[in-house]
Amino acid sequence: MLKLFSFIRLTIVLVLATAVIMCSKKIETKQRYPEHVGDIAADSSIDDPAFKPCYDGTSYQYYNFGNGVQYDGEKPKIDEQYVNVQSADSTDYGYVTIRFVVNCKRKTGRFRIQQMDTAYQERKFSEALVSDLLNRTKKLDGWMIAKNERGEAVDYYQYLTFKIEGGKLTEIMP
Repeated sequence: MLKLFSFIRLTIVLVLATAVIMCSKKIETKQRYPEHVGDIAADSSIDDPAFKPCYDGTSYQYYNFGNGVQYDGEKPKIDEQYVNVQSADSTDYGYVTIRFVVNCKRKTGRFRIQQMDTAYQERKFSEALVSDLLNRTKKLDGWMIAKNERGEAVDYYQYLTFKIEGGKLTEIMP
């Protein structure tokens, strides 16, 4: 019986000592996470310094408005801007997605590019193809002002995904 009480006492002391040691360690966070998943943080090494969001830290997603693509002339007008886009490599298959912010003044910035194959694995397309898509996207100037539930003009995230098949642009989504 005495051995049982000694064992219990030793166990309690070890549990308490472990708790004291664990609680005394300072936990440091080295990386600041975005407030919302998918936020595009400003990056002075790649972003146009002239682009300013109207409300830093508060951007809606394109789908929050339920009106489809917020572009003057809608999707057909966007499609017109990408006629004759193709890769020099006819074996190219996959997707190039360009995400960006449209501010409350209809200006765009903070362009980010993701490239993947048809199995959604990261891959790189030719620099010429990606640059062509990015430059055409930056020239789109028909983005509409989006308004929140109070009727105020807001910033929002938008994306265009380009489907490449056999080196040719076959579809633009959404």
